[in-house]
Amino acid sequence: MARFSDGLPAPSVLMFDWHGTLVDTHDAMFSAMEEMLPQLEDLGLVERLLPEDKCRTADDARLVRYIRIFRRLHPRILAERRVSRTDIFNAIFGDDKEAKLIAHKAYNNCYRKYFGKVRPFQQGAYEYLTALKEMGIRLAVSTNRNREFLDKELRMVDEGRWQNLFDATVCADDVTEYKPDPEVITRALEKLDLPADARAWYVGDSYVDMLTANRAGVSGVFYNGACWESGRIDSWFSHRDAPAAILDSFEDLINLLALLERQEPEAFRSTPAEVRPRPYPRPEPPQPRIEPDWHPAVVSLIRPSVVLFDWHATLVDTLDAMYHAVDDMFPEFEELGLTDRMLAPEDSKTPEDARLVAYVREFAKLHPKVRADRKISRTDIFEVLFGEDQDAKQIAHKVFNRHYREHYGTVKAFEPKVRAVLEGLRRIGIQVGVITNRDREFFEHELAAVDDTGWTHLFDVDVCGDDTPLRKPHPDQLYLAVQKLDYPPDPSVWYVGDSTTDVIAAKRAGMTAVFFNGAQWDLPWLNRIFPGTHKHPDKPDVVVNDFSEFWALVLACEIGPP
Repeated sequence: MARFSDGLPAPSVLMFDWHGTLVDTHDAMFSAMEEMLPQLEDLGLVERLLPEDKCRTADDARLVRYIRIFRRLHPRILAERRVSRTDIFNAIFGDDKEAKLIAHKAYNNCYRKYFGKVRPFQQGAYEYLTALKEMGIRLAVSTNRNREFLDKELRMVDEGRWQNLFDATVCADDVTEYKPDPEVITRALEKLDLPADARAWYVGDSYVDMLTANRAGVSGVFYNGACWESGRIDSWFSHRDAPAAILDSFEDLINLLALLERQEPEAFRSTPAEVRPRPYPRPEPPQPRIEPDWHPAVVSLIRPSVVLFDWHATLVDTLDAMYHAVDDMFPEFEELGLTDRMLAPEDSKTPEDARLVAYVREFAKLHPKVRADRKISRTDIFEVLFGEDQDAKQIAHKVFNRHYREHYGTVKAFEPKVRAVLEGLRRIGIQVGVITNRDREFFEHELAAVDDTGWTHLFDVDVCGDDTPLRKPHPDQLYLAVQKLDYPPDPSVWYVGDSTTDVIAAKRAGMTAVFFNGAQWDLPWLNRIFPGTHKHPDKPDVVVNDFSEFWALVLACEIGPP
């Protein structure tokens, strides 16, 4: 896919981004990001996340949505390992320099614990860089990495062979602003006493790198070591800020220089043909993420006449209040006699469930990873802890409610288009309801508060946890909802929820179970929480990852109720 612009002159200097271009430090970077993102609330950055309608791309909007809810990176980003923290911060904070500065500082504090593991991003990187020096091209590094990290990684990579390769290095703490501010490039050129013109090339692996090059007035060269598809790269850039060249490997870089040498024979001290190393392979693309096989594109469902939704983590986000209340309640379990009523390890559905029970039993709190993931509801937590012990779960729900009363109030739509989907369902004649384990005092307050105007008028029926003797996963609440609507409990009633208890309740009620995968579980994990065994037979009829997929699914169903 290597290509370049006509009129690109031979370079006098090649300035490189560090991570993702010259070296691979993904392990440390993603470990630091996963530790840093749960701190967003304490850092005052949740409210400074970019509104989704202000995001540059649909992918950026989805990333903001995911981080806002779950305070961690989307699983696809973790699986592909293609984007940098700079790209992430620019995607989620936009032009808010102060927010990005706070985020970078918090990231650096976390990165300090993990950095040190560094390797060349591409095989033969040292040999290619050496060839560039022999051609008489000046070399520099311009990076958002702090000096303490770059200097150590430079000493470590390739057993220290890189230390004398570069004529200048400029780090984030050498300048006043992070990229895409151009100072990391202009400062490097000042050190080398070279002008900021087209003969100065900045080689980087991200949109932000190319934007930085454009603002500095130099030639941006996009290094596609992450193996992005051609169309994906083109979609990021306008004609004004497009890179001067796109290269898939350092071998492509040498080939490009050889082409330019024919046009400018005096450009280099040695010709590329004289110094080029043996060709090394380009980087391998990431393994594709396995999507759930309960996909809307392949299932065949009856068109719904009634759609019932779970509330928390499906229609709305109340995660902060929920986890605060859960944290507060666990220390009371011993006194209430609930600790002894927790499941034995052999009765847990999965090894992960058994470990959660053991941790809560020993420490009277959630495991930090569960807390950080923010993917499991209190109902699912109680199911994991107590199984079929309805009395224990009722006591736990009562204690939770007492503590939730101290924290509830803030409620946001889980996605910006939730209201539009609810209104769209009503326009096409589908009855809409809510089934929630939340007690009515909390639900009615949150229903009136969401979107600042409330959603009371959007639902034909609602059933809360204290409206029936038994809560989900028992189907009583679902039966009561359709009874109020004078409609039979059959597959033309869809129940949409984000938890295993929602799926179990729907299947036991004889309804269509739509698992809302807002937490973006991958297929291996879905197979673990829905094993389809004799003991745990209930599996969703379909999995949707967001409300756009759900809406498309509703519209695609052509066969109506019998």
